[in-house]
Amino acid sequence: MNEKVRYLRKWLDYILLGVSLLCSIVIVFHLGYNSDPEVEKLTNRILEWCFLFFAVALALKTFTVFYSKSSVISRTGEAVLLLYFIAVIVADSYHFAGKDGTELVKPEWMYLGIFAIFIIEVSKQTLFFDQFYFNPTLLFVLSFLLLILIGTALLLLPKSTYDGQLSFIDALFLATSAVCITGLSVVDIASEFTGFGQTVLLVLVQIGGLGIMTFTGFFGYFFSGGFSYKNQLMFTELIGENKVSSVISTLYKIILVTFTFEIAGGILIYLSLDAGDFANPGERLYFTVFHAVMAFCNAGFSTLSDGLNHTGLRFNYSLQLSVILLYVMGGLGFGIIFNTYEWIRRWIFNAYHKVRFGRHYVHRARVIAFNSKIIAYTSFYLIIFGFLIVLLLERNHTLLEHESYFGKMVTALFIGTSPRSAGFNTVVMSELAFPTVMLIFLLMWIGAAPGSTGGGVKVTTFALATLNIFSLAKGKDRIEVFGRKISDDSISRAFAIISLSLIFLGAAIFTLAVTDPEKNLLSLAFETFSAYSTTGLSLGVTPHLSQAGRLVIIVTMFVGRVGSLTLLIALVRKAKPNNYQLPAEQMNF
Repeated sequence: MNEKVRYLRKWLDYILLGVSLLCSIVIVFHLGYNSDPEVEKLTNRILEWCFLFFAVALALKTFTVFYSKSSVISRTGEAVLLLYFIAVIVADSYHFAGKDGTELVKPEWMYLGIFAIFIIEVSKQTLFFDQFYFNPTLLFVLSFLLLILIGTALLLLPKSTYDGQLSFIDALFLATSAVCITGLSVVDIASEFTGFGQTVLLVLVQIGGLGIMTFTGFFGYFFSGGFSYKNQLMFTELIGENKVSSVISTLYKIILVTFTFEIAGGILIYLSLDAGDFANPGERLYFTVFHAVMAFCNAGFSTLSDGLNHTGLRFNYSLQLSVILLYVMGGLGFGIIFNTYEWIRRWIFNAYHKVRFGRHYVHRARVIAFNSKIIAYTSFYLIIFGFLIVLLLERNHTLLEHESYFGKMVTALFIGTSPRSAGFNTVVMSELAFPTVMLIFLLMWIGAAPGSTGGGVKVTTFALATLNIFSLAKGKDRIEVFGRKISDDSISRAFAIISLSLIFLGAAIFTLAVTDPEKNLLSLAFETFSAYSTTGLSLGVTPHLSQAGRLVIIVTMFVGRVGSLTLLIALVRKAKPNNYQLPAEQMNF
């Protein structure tokens, strides 16, 4: 009996995957291409029957779950999804055979359920990659390429824009910019893109910020109920986790932290907005969701033509502080957030037991990990450094229009922190003083923390290079910090990352100078640094680049997101370990 049930559930998964794929294609066609009301009615009617089929299939899986070996997690997931389908059907049952000829008169809820089925079934299939030989690093790179191609296809749909179809290069540029959480654009997102097009960008940024394998891995585990050991080994490399046993909990934490901060930041953004600036509450809510996701994922897209430099938002300092909080937290990385939470939890736990039971404080060594300390100190100093230098350099330039000292300080903080991968701007970038632009070059190149939604060479690489300089100046043959010695492997990787970044940036700037010789070299270099660090700030030259120049920026954004060293590791075959050592020689410098 159990064997038959498992066989039935297996085939139901295959059927659900196939039908949900077809339905998803139909929905995308309807939303992005169709404009005929009669076709719309027919499409919705077909999807209604598919929706009912999904509900029956989920009910069958739920009722047979006790005869299978499904985990509690998988059972819970299927039950929750079934409840959603039942809720939609019951809520809309009053409108059966409505005036518009459709039974489910709120198709958005129906589309959401169908997409959920499709994502879940696809996610389950990603867990079977361990049956093939895959380099996890190569899989990471390929997953971004696949998402970019899907995003390009969606942005090419006629209903993505108001004034006709985008060219392939422009659609590829925007899809790459969204998936690589950059924010550079060759068109005005606010005026050129429809609500459908903007939503496509929003979804691409959210998945790109998390990483498509993290996203599908979470849903795949939740609804399949388990990871094989090979799955866990693969995900240790994909999400940067050292312990195989911690892979599952880390996936949960990443998803939880992301949505928790986006929701909390969204509430702050919503409360900081003036309701009079929006036509209706729905428009205000969409603006909130869009910018909360963009801020935490460190992408610089906005639904306003001028971004946060818009007339109605330029002096909204509470909004700017909310956005700063989101992109700084997104740029710190998940590791330091986990460590900080653990430290606070243990402190509260000890304080409670001290007051309640009179117990002594229980000390636990190294609650805050070594890497988290490096990230925290370096990020703090970079924030203070950027803020103070901008405040000094811009006091007679862009800060003059802000009357209050508080406004000047918030604007200076925004300018000093946004270049480290966020990409939002509250001033006209071309009006910044030249020294400030040079400072932004440095901050963009440094970027955010490893394991974060930001780009750049990462603050740990910059910190290690700086510490090495001081160690050499003191005559030391090793780097020591926080009572630890930095491993030789870490030093080698750091300087490889720095070297590769400078080589690639030089090559990209040279290529742009060839493809677009009439453009200002400073502007071309700025766009290149912005693309490589996935920052998204611009001096305004990107929309005017040639087709070849846009391809250069596309490649630069992709390499900057996946990492030049990661890309090299994925493409170059690893050397076999040698059981001998050659005589050492000292090089002159």
